[in-house]
Amino acid sequence: MIDLLKKTLLTGVGVAALTKEKIEELAKDFVEKGKISEQEGKIFVDDLIARSEESRDAFQKQVEEKVQSVLSKMNLARQSEVDALKVDIEILQKALNHQD
Repeated sequence: MIDLLKKTLLTGVGVAALTKEKIEELAKDFVEKGKISEQEGKIFVDDLIARSEESRDAFQKQVEEKVQSVLSKMNLARQSEVDALKVDIEILQKALNHQD
């Protein structure tokens, strides 16, 4: 029964969008209606919270990868490159000041 509830919930709602409070509320509702036991409710909550966190992490990683891909295609200077140029400019300015 609990597996059917999980599958139904996971296919009906994006697991990444579920909050801990919403998951606990759903489990409490299932327990009150006698669809699952309290022990099954705890397992249900723990499992869905773990899946929700995994889904959020995977989604965040995908977003970060896409952003990095777009930025690399834009051919923008990285901060490290800008910092290296600043150092080069300082060296050149000091060299010019010593020549005067």
